Amino acid sequence: MADHRVGTREEWLAARAELAQLESEQAELEQRAIAARRALPWVAVEKEYVFDAESGKKTLGGLFDGRSQLLAYNVMYGPDYRLGACPGCTNLADELDGAALHLSHRDVTLLCISRAPIDRLVAYRKRMGWQFPYVSSYASDFAWDFGLAITPEQAAGAAAIKAMVDDPPDWLLAWAEQIGAKLEDGMREVPAWIAFARENGTVYHTYTVTAPDPFVAPYHSFLLKRTAKDEPAAIRAWRKDEYPPQVAG
Repeated sequence: MADHRVGTREEWLAARAELAQLESEQAELEQRAIAARRALPWVAVEKEYVFDAESGKKTLGGLFDGRSQLLAYNVMYGPDYRLGACPGCTNLADELDGAALHLSHRDVTLLCISRAPIDRLVAYRKRMGWQFPYVSSYASDFAWDFGLAITPEQAAGAAAIKAMVDDPPDWLLAWAEQIGAKLEDGMREVPAWIAFARENGTVYHTYTVTAPDPFVAPYHSFLLKRTAKDEPAAIRAWRKDEYPPQVAG
């Protein structure tokens, strides 16, 4: 509090008016981005992909569950993760059930995908209390073909990843401990949203966005941006059943 400017109501109103103009410009730019996003060409998916679901095998088309749009979040949970999915991805997924209900009434099926085998996903979904569908791409080329995972060779050739593996910050070492995997294996999974549409029996890939885009973040991070205090530079993500008492408040 001592480090932040304190003013009168009149000063606040003047500063808020300036911010409103900036927020209006931001909203206009967002509308332009939305239009450009929806103008992207659709690419027909010609390869047959089969996923493992709790109820059995499902094709990519079957994941639509009778709707014409599919929006999926690729949770960082690779076959090498012994202790569960990425805590940050888990935070994001914690907030999807409400959205999934409303999207289902708007012709969109919302679900999550990971490369870990389905038995681990089913157990993790139960632990986290998630209700949305969670499927495994473990037995298919889906993650590789759509850039949702990279091979060890690709990781070794990626300068940014190699630099972090060679000289990892403390928070990244802690993250590797949380997932129970070697850092070089854990970082080969890509947190991403991916969208598909289906028309006349053909499935089309329409959009992908990966971290560090701000959209690939838990929804509560957007709420925090409307609060008064700055967040710490290095934020540690915790699964909801693992918060230490001092973090939980």
